[in-house]
Amino acid sequence: MRNYFDLKGQVAIVTGCSTGLGVQMAKALANNGANIVAVARRQNLIEEVAAQIANEYGVETMPIRCDITDTAGVDAMVKAVLERFGRIDILINNVGTGAVAPAEDITDEQFSHEMQIDLFGSFKVARAAAKQAMIPAKYGRIINISSMYGLVGNKIAGSAPYHAAKGGVVNLTRALAAEWGKYGITVNAICPGYFYTPLTQEILDSDFFQQNARTMIPEERYGNEGELDTSALFFASPASSYVTGVNLPVDGGYTCM
Repeated sequence: MRNYFDLKGQVAIVTGCSTGLGVQMAKALANNGANIVAVARRQNLIEEVAAQIANEYGVETMPIRCDITDTAGVDAMVKAVLERFGRIDILINNVGTGAVAPAEDITDEQFSHEMQIDLFGSFKVARAAAKQAMIPAKYGRIINISSMYGLVGNKIAGSAPYHAAKGGVVNLTRALAAEWGKYGITVNAICPGYFYTPLTQEILDSDFFQQNARTMIPEERYGNEGELDTSALFFASPASSYVTGVNLPVDGGYTCM
């Protein structure tokens, strides 16, 4: 019997792997045999995550502190992974931030900061992984984490820089898929809706957000832990080799209306 999601022996870099969805996706990959490189800025958290994943799933892990807006730091991070493992098969570009304010009050600094992290940062990590590891190996799976707000606008929380940056990630995904397909690299994006994490639990359970779910989401609820995992596994799998340039909403149907 074939396990289509078998990742045994592969090496996956997951950025933003200190809390929330990044950790969940890293665990999903580890559960299927991938060795995990946990990348984030908070050293104590990525060390805890790496130790937990190694203990729970029996895979090799490597925590690396990296600010993805720092080009030299990103290049050094990828080089360190190659020195340790000799390969990089999967990259999940999960780092993101979000300035919330009416568009007319957003500052230049807020807009620039968002673009530097969500869009330019994602590009820097993809560029380094592709150039140093995936293009030479003629194989790679790059998964960018955009957002349903990279596909549509919203009226409940003004966040124009986030929409712009995540929309950029959507078309960056297509651009990289078009360029790197000849190297055996697929580039796809997941566009999540709202998901429950320790940071979002309280606000999503508020009366306002619960009413919003009933009004705006066909499934009338927010995403639960684990419901993003299979999308990441699908795009990470060697079996998804003919799927590239796709932006997949995982949003309970929010963007279908």
